[in-house]
Amino acid sequence: MPAAHATTTPRGRRPVVAALMLGMALAAIDGTIVSTAVPQIVGDLGGFTVFSWLFSGYLLAVTVTLPLYGKLSDTFGRKPVLIAGIILFLAGSLLCAAAWNMAALIAFRIVQGLGGGALQGTIQTIAADLYPLKERPRIQARLSTVWATSSVAGPVAGGLLAGYADWRWIFLINLPVGAVALWLVVRHLQEPSRPRPATRPRVDWAGALAVFATGALLLTALVQGGVAWPWFSAPSLGLFGASALLAALTVVIERRAAEPIIPGWVWRRRTIASVNLALGAMGLLMVAPTVFLPTYAQSVLGLGPIAAGFVLSVMTLSWPVSAAFSDRVYNRIGFRRTAMLGMGAALLILLAFPLLPYPGEAWHPALLMLLLGAALGLFQLPLIVGVQSTVGWAERGTTTASVLFCRQVGQSIGAALFGAIANGVLAARLLDAPVDGLPGDLDAVARTLEDPGAVSSAAAEYLRRAVDAAVDHVYVGAAGAAALALLALITLAPRRFPVITEPSDSPTAPDPAATPTASEAAPARQDR
Repeated sequence: MPAAHATTTPRGRRPVVAALMLGMALAAIDGTIVSTAVPQIVGDLGGFTVFSWLFSGYLLAVTVTLPLYGKLSDTFGRKPVLIAGIILFLAGSLLCAAAWNMAALIAFRIVQGLGGGALQGTIQTIAADLYPLKERPRIQARLSTVWATSSVAGPVAGGLLAGYADWRWIFLINLPVGAVALWLVVRHLQEPSRPRPATRPRVDWAGALAVFATGALLLTALVQGGVAWPWFSAPSLGLFGASALLAALTVVIERRAAEPIIPGWVWRRRTIASVNLALGAMGLLMVAPTVFLPTYAQSVLGLGPIAAGFVLSVMTLSWPVSAAFSDRVYNRIGFRRTAMLGMGAALLILLAFPLLPYPGEAWHPALLMLLLGAALGLFQLPLIVGVQSTVGWAERGTTTASVLFCRQVGQSIGAALFGAIANGVLAARLLDAPVDGLPGDLDAVARTLEDPGAVSSAAAEYLRRAVDAAVDHVYVGAAGAAALALLALITLAPRRFPVITEPSDSPTAPDPAATPTASEAAPARQDR
């Protein structure tokens, strides 16, 4: 199928790009703005023991629906899927604002997540449709900037609304933003005309349900294991066993389906499979800075919540800048080598974290996070642009969704794995603690250190060193994830990505090191 772009002129693209950025902002700001209002929400609705499902439920819905939306966008077009996603997200936001108890709020957050899955996957796909290969870093950098801005603006906006208005406004402010994005999409997004298929498109609803159920059980086991129940308890073992059985059933269903939700070619093509695994490993390592660094900054460095957030946010400042300039690198050395360069630098930076002095200064981890953001920007964007450029319009939604799905699953696995590592290190250190009665997990230790009178100064110092050791081990584990990403690229990724040259690309637009020979491009054409 010839390459197809949603719009053809820079002027025609502007309102669509604005809609994409607004839609991405809805998804990007959601988690950070809600987290700051949790005390007010719990104080109003109750449900302290289950409030974590405000985030887990949303994450589950986003992750498990990504493959479905990717396939639907390839089958019926991006525009109807994006419109449905925005409407679902706004409906969920309105329902969340009207929630009368914690159970209702969690249910409505899941509705929000059903829309959020469509937003994340479809926006990334349309961004690739809008621009030819040589211009794609521009739109991807803008979307990265949206994520960076949201990570800083979300906590501020959430705190202001929860403190000076009402927590329900953190959901209501989505309505005008989403309404503008919806109007821009309906009015300005023009999809290319495609030949009418000889037969009516068939949606693999059985496969969609199987993927949804498998993902929901697996992610529930990962998110709640070690938190709501012990890892080797009956609930954990039952969920992991059931998810394994459903995974096997899903494979059987997908092999028999005429139009599977997760087609086999996603894993048979070396380029896509290697990018999926590499970005899954990146999702794994991202847990170290995003989840454990704020605890380290507050418990070990003694910073307040705002200052601790700044230590993390510097990573989001360098990430989009590095991504914006990554095309100058991959146009010279290729997608694979650029990504390897970025992840190699990330590996060294993650290994440097345990070498920081104790207790150290705040600028020490901030500098490392600034460098880590630059390294990961150099890693992620070339892989996303590269893999999207190896498929045509009819496969781009599925390909993009598979990449994002693997990254989300990696984050869920990382949260469970590194949480277990951190708590294991803490438990070992606390066996020889100078006083009895100290907390035994990371969250409880952090809360204890927030109260100066909770323990003696010697015990507090011991706890800080224990937290420092636990976070050091997490960063070593994150370095291991970086090594896995490098291994996936070295062993699986082709040395040159089989890029499909689009008619709108100039002859020099594709990466010389990534442009395929006839023999390299042939397998992709045969798979289609």
